[in-house]
Amino acid sequence: MHVYLVGGAVRDERLGIPHRERDWCVVGATPEQLEALGYRRVGKDFPVFLHPETREEYALARTERKTAPGYHGFAFDYSADVSIEDDLRRRDLTINAMAQDEDGQLIDPYGGLKDLDARILRHVSDAFAEDPVRILRVARFAARFHRFGFTIAPETLALMRDMVRAGEVDALVPDRVWKETEDALRGSNIRVYFEVLRDCGALDVLFPEINALFGIPQPEKWHPEIDTGVHVLMVLDQAEKASPDLDVRFAALVHDLGKGATPRRHLPSHAGHETRGCKLIRRIAERLPVPKACRDLALLVSEFHTHCHRALELRDETVLKVLEKTDAFRRPDRFEKFIVTCEADARGRGGLENREYPQADHFRGAFAAASAVNAAAVAAGLDKSKIPAALRESRLAAIRDYRRTLR
Repeated sequence: MHVYLVGGAVRDERLGIPHRERDWCVVGATPEQLEALGYRRVGKDFPVFLHPETREEYALARTERKTAPGYHGFAFDYSADVSIEDDLRRRDLTINAMAQDEDGQLIDPYGGLKDLDARILRHVSDAFAEDPVRILRVARFAARFHRFGFTIAPETLALMRDMVRAGEVDALVPDRVWKETEDALRGSNIRVYFEVLRDCGALDVLFPEINALFGIPQPEKWHPEIDTGVHVLMVLDQAEKASPDLDVRFAALVHDLGKGATPRRHLPSHAGHETRGCKLIRRIAERLPVPKACRDLALLVSEFHTHCHRALELRDETVLKVLEKTDAFRRPDRFEKFIVTCEADARGRGGLENREYPQADHFRGAFAAASAVNAAAVAAGLDKSKIPAALRESRLAAIRDYRRTLR
């Protein structure tokens, strides 16, 4: 029995970046032998074991054979005569197809180290085309390693396009699509993930609502970049800088979906895109397992981001209405995320990335003033049915007083 360190830990060590976990590949053993040594078996499709002490994952070396379309259409061979080279051949990219033996020697049969030095993402073999999840993984790796200067090999990008044309992406299960997308949204250089998906044609299959934004014009007065798809990527850049929160970044991604559904005769104007966008956000959340927090913040940003942009012009009553509609008094943390996302939207425009955005503090101040109203004092001595109206009037008066001090 031989044990090899494989995958990301081998790659990341040579890139000089910390790795969060280590994966191991076991050659020359059977499931029964590992269980006899105290390893606990997990996994359904093929044997993966947890080390009895470290709890790290140890997988038997295996090969794969495509048996049906999609992510789950594989048969596996994990017999004891499968070699480490056989196991590495089934992996997605050459930089992920390296191993290290117990003496620290590198096993690199497919040129992973050379591609690592050249900053190239290249598929190991034509077996890449058998698993559509690999398109998502390449897009995610392209985003993750963008700061190191990695690019996708032309032949790999061509293969990804062929897979999309062959309908392989249509077979992806929603859970896996969202998992890879969530990982990308939590990472860095998020825009690269969506650019790669668009470049190979997968974005139109997986996120047609986002793909539809590219080529849609906006008024140059407000959007020097003009193209709505370009704007959304710029907003993603700003959201990535502003917050590590998944819901903020997702809301930034989908805040303008309604512009992709604007009737052509109305372009470049987009009246009503806020409510049109809410319908499309719900469609995505029904199709994919988008967390409720992401969906709900995205709906609020879509519907009310233009209100936030016009904060200095709104009537006092409208400012209070936005606070109520966004449930700010019960969900202040989410309201702050709403403000942060709106600010990212305002700055995600060509040449305006460093613009001032006083609307954010204006809304924060109005919210603070309304929140300072003592609800118990307002309710004292009133009939229960009259309390909501009295509280609302007191909050409105507080907002009015606050805004008066700014004039």
